[in-house]
Amino acid sequence: METRSDSRTTSSHPAFRVDVQLHELLVDKRKKEIKSLLPTPGQPLDLPEPVYPSRPELQNIPDPEFFPEKRSWTAPLVYRAMRGWLFPYLRSRVLPGDFHPIIAYLFTEWKCNLDCHYCWAFDNSVKGMTADTARRAIDWLHDSGCRVLALMGGEPLLRPQFVHQVVYYAAKKGFWIYVPTNGRLLRPDVIDRLGDAGVATFNLAVDAVEEKPGLPKALAPIRANFDHLVRRQYRYGFSVFFNMNICRNNMEDIRQLTEIAREHRIATDYHINETPMIEPDHFQHLNENVTFIRREDWPQVDALVDWLIEKNRSGYKMVNSVQRLNEMREFMRGKLQEWNCRAGHNNVIVRVDGTLAPCFPMYSATYDWGVAGRQKFETGQLQEMKKGCQPHCFSTLNHNLAYCYDAARAVKWMGKQAMRGFQGASGSFE
Repeated sequence: METRSDSRTTSSHPAFRVDVQLHELLVDKRKKEIKSLLPTPGQPLDLPEPVYPSRPELQNIPDPEFFPEKRSWTAPLVYRAMRGWLFPYLRSRVLPGDFHPIIAYLFTEWKCNLDCHYCWAFDNSVKGMTADTARRAIDWLHDSGCRVLALMGGEPLLRPQFVHQVVYYAAKKGFWIYVPTNGRLLRPDVIDRLGDAGVATFNLAVDAVEEKPGLPKALAPIRANFDHLVRRQYRYGFSVFFNMNICRNNMEDIRQLTEIAREHRIATDYHINETPMIEPDHFQHLNENVTFIRREDWPQVDALVDWLIEKNRSGYKMVNSVQRLNEMREFMRGKLQEWNCRAGHNNVIVRVDGTLAPCFPMYSATYDWGVAGRQKFETGQLQEMKKGCQPHCFSTLNHNLAYCYDAARAVKWMGKQAMRGFQGASGSFE
């Protein structure tokens, strides 16, 4: 089935990528919503009001006049990264059981202020997460050993005050926090408040330099926010990277954005456009989509991948490994194989209502994996499901987790970073 490379949906190409049998198991049309909500005994919990500035000593640090070729990380920031990633990884290797989340994706919103035509990951009829659900989910994740928290949407910054509360609370509990955003609402004041509260990295999603048909996530409309963001990372100790989606109508933009990232000494992360894995009822752009990659676009994508690999090998900071960039070709042609996905074992998503799913593409599934505080992940069910969904999935974050969830690779990488004084832990895991 090659729906990923076809801009149309026909009777022979259903509106999803997984096999029909698996889709019927995961999405029961009669069960539109899982009703097992979070327990809320007594009064709903609230999130504490953030103190700002909580670190007043940082306010006097001037912005840099230029971007240094290599960034220096203080001992507290190195420890924050180790506490977020390394310690939970070691814990997951030695403790019994299969559910040991290292990274969790907290969907504070399922609404968005933009309409990217490739994106089915939002629905503006869905209410955002409550403070009660957020606090219960964060506490449960903390008790489960998780220490990396990614806020997700939709667009998380639709409610910047709420995000400030979530970041402040989670950072105080020792989480390494990741905030993705299209940047439209990332005003200087929001940057300063989230930086002060303890954000570890900002994922700035941009697909073009100037807005293009179907691609409103562009750098030009957010340039002032971007300029403030890349300078304030040196004050607050966070990092920044561009997150780009390779589409049939933005391949030259990908090259330009890669060079802009290089100029500003930030990393890049690349995805290849995917049609929905399972059918989302709210998705409006399945037919005649100008962003979906078609068979005739494959040579252009191949040339772009070759260019990215050359830049990766020449020292450009990239989240994607050379291996993963090469695998874009296989995925585009429907030839991707099993890749040891850790979804439901070492990563988990918490939907806006507190229900759980193993990964992003399964957000719209009605299968009951439990709620925050009462997870129902079963190894057998996950393994059987992944036989059908792994060949159709190109999640960079999940692949990176799978790639590094190997003792020999982890030991080698830690040794390399120790030799550098833990000052080179940027870019891909290679």
